[in-house]
Amino acid sequence: MPMTVADWLAGYRKAWMDRDADAAAALFTENASYRVQPYEEAHVGPAGVHAYWTGVTATQDAVELRYGTPVVEGNRGAVEWWVTLLSDGAEITLAGEFMLRFDENGLCEELREYWHFAEGKLEPPTGWGE
Repeated sequence: MPMTVADWLAGYRKAWMDRDADAAAALFTENASYRVQPYEEAHVGPAGVHAYWTGVTATQDAVELRYGTPVVEGNRGAVEWWVTLLSDGAEITLAGEFMLRFDENGLCEELREYWHFAEGKLEPPTGWGE
């Protein structure tokens, strides 16, 4: 049975909170495009995702991730996310959004993310994620 968007998001959340690059990489197709910044080259396939995740999560701890209500149409989805974590011991907040495209098995073929960084542990504004 194919993975649903909710399943995929739960897997991604667990991978990030556990800082598990293997679990994150397993959510992507062989030729997946994982674009963190619009002006940089995408990380490609599970190996690219694994390498990116290994580096970016190395200084993270106490990761808490929550999602807004996903918007899904066909094989595409979008969802807001809100993360608080420790980065080298400093509290930070990341607020962002994923634009996602999935294959017939529910693996991600394309991920584009847009995010903002703030110092401290912040709460989302009223109405966030609806």
